[in-house]
This record gives sequence, C-alpha cells and structure tokens, in this order.
Amino acid sequence: MKTTISILAVSAALAMPAAAQDIAVVGSWSSLPLHKQYEAPFWTETLPAASGGKLAVTMTTHDQMNLGVGDVFSLLGDGVYDVGMTVADYAVADAPELEGLDVPLLALTADEALAMVDAARPMVADIFAQRFNSHLLAIAPYPPQVVFCNAEIASLDDLKGKKVRASGRMTAKFLEALGAEGVNVSFAEVPGALQKGVVDCAVTGAGSGYSAGWWEVSTHLLPIPLGGWDSVVTAMNMDKWNGLDAETQALITSEIAANFEAPAWASAQGALESDIACLTGNGECTAGDAHSMILVDVSDADFAHARDVLVTDVLPEWAERAGPEWTARWNDTVGAAVGVTIAAK
Repeated sequence: MKTTISILAVSAALAMPAAAQDIAVVGSWSSLPLHKQYEAPFWTETLPAASGGKLAVTMTTHDQMNLGVGDVFSLLGDGVYDVGMTVADYAVADAPELEGLDVPLLALTADEALAMVDAARPMVADIFAQRFNSHLLAIAPYPPQVVFCNAEIASLDDLKGKKVRASGRMTAKFLEALGAEGVNVSFAEVPGALQKGVVDCAVTGAGSGYSAGWWEVSTHLLPIPLGGWDSVVTAMNMDKWNGLDAETQALITSEIAANFEAPAWASAQGALESDIACLTGNGECTAGDAHSMILVDVSDADFAHARDVLVTDVLPEWAERAGPEWTARWNDTVGAAVGVTIAAK
C-alpha cells in the first residue's frame, strides 16, 4: 500500500506544472527612456513569455526603492535581489578598474560606442564576478553624456573656472584637467544646483536631461560626449545564476541580447539626434515639445585639445588607480578598438 501511494504521489507531482522560477529585478532610473522603453518591457513581458511561464519576474527600480546608486551592485552581490542594473560609473568606488568601460571622447557615435563595449565585455564580466559576485548579462547605453550650462559658453575652453557636475569619476578628472572644477551632485539634485548657482554646468545624457527638465534651468548645450555613453550594466547574482539550469541560462542570455541590448543600441544614435533637437529646436524632436537651449559648436581645435588631455593625463592617472593588470587588459581590448594605448607614467 505504501509503495502504491508513493507511486501515485510521484505521478501526481510529475503531472503538475513546474513551479515558476522567481526573479527579483531592480532596474535603473524609472523616469528615463532606457527603463520605460526597454528594461521594463523586457523583464516584465518579453522574458516571462519566452520562458513559457517558467520565469516569474517582479520588478522595481533603485530610485523607487531609495537605494544609493553606489550600493546597487554591492547589494546584488549580497543576494538582496537577483538582478540589478545601473550606470557602471556609480560602482567605481568599489571597482576603479570599471572606469575603463566608459571613457570620455573615445566614441562619438553609437556604433563606435558599441565597438568599445564589445571589446570591454570580457573584462567587465571578470570585474563583476570578482568584485560583485555577479554574472554579467548586458551592457546598454544611455545617450552620450553632454554638457548643460546655466552660463554663457561658446567653446570647450569656456569650461575653465566653471563648477561642473560630472557624471562619473573619470569625467570629473577630465574636467579638472581641462581647468574646470568637478563637483559631486546627484542626478536628482542637479536642477536645483543649476538654478541656485551651486554648479554652472552639469554632465548627463541628452535624453536624461530632457526627460528631467534640465532645459528649464540651463541656457547652453555643449553636445560633445564629455562623459562617454554612461553604460548601464545588467548583472545577476552569481549564486542565483549558478542555481539556474543550463537551458534557463541559455534562454536568458539569448533573449537579453536580442530583445534588450540590440534594440537599445539600435536606437541610441537616433535618440541622441532627437534629444538635441528637443533641447535646442535644431532638427526634428520626436519625444515631445522642443525647447530653445543654445547649441554650442565644438571646434576641431577644441576637440583635439580635449583628446590630448585625455590620452596624456587622464587615462594614465586612471591606470595608476586600476593597476597594471587591468591597464594591460584595457590596452589589449578597448584601447585596440579605439587606437589608444595608455603609456605608463
């Protein structure tokens, strides 16, 4: 009788659908287009559907949870949630080598930025495994980090002496090398800081600044990628990843590449052009109402000077912080992709 009951119990269990695998996801800024257009639809709709109900996703964002942006990946590594995503630059206090993912002025187009990211991907995967106990899933772009100023500027040289909010540590070092004063202000506090004169200028993505209303407190837009492309990294807690079967790992890997990363990158260049049009009225704005910030042209001489400062000063200084192993890896990957080699000081 006991044997019969056991067989019946096993048969009943096999007949029941397998329980869904729960995945708790913390996304990037909830108000910005990357989350609204790509992150949220992928995690809450596309991936669960592709899994046939095998994966059940619950999603929030770090700003909705009031998490410090610098804590997103450390908490992910501790297993507080299963998947986390935010700007890589927010985590460089814990991983200075990660600054090499998104270097100012090395990529002027989305295609160039994607080539940099693809070159850096194996290095970034190792950084996240070693520093944050996490498995790299994706790297997606915010639009290039341009300069909003509530002060009259006509060239890059006019940033000298200005107080400028940087979007990351390397950008801050770069601004200081150009003669500006890098100021640490959170993204949410920038409009008030610009309005009150705490900062004269601030660096963020053109689309981010448009969505957050920076055009209301800024007069001039310098559309040079002074802060890089502000790469957003998506990673899964390594213990969670290792607990998934190979089929589920393969599904997540293929789906996130095809239905999150690829469309985000495909729209990046067009989004930049539209965002600049929306901020300045120069061109076609597809995101809403256009505004009238003054568009500042950057001369070839300005750009050449900035690039020289980056290569001769900023990157060698980063190499000292990152150490020789990561510098060599950067030279062999990202550096090779953009034609730059960091020379030891």
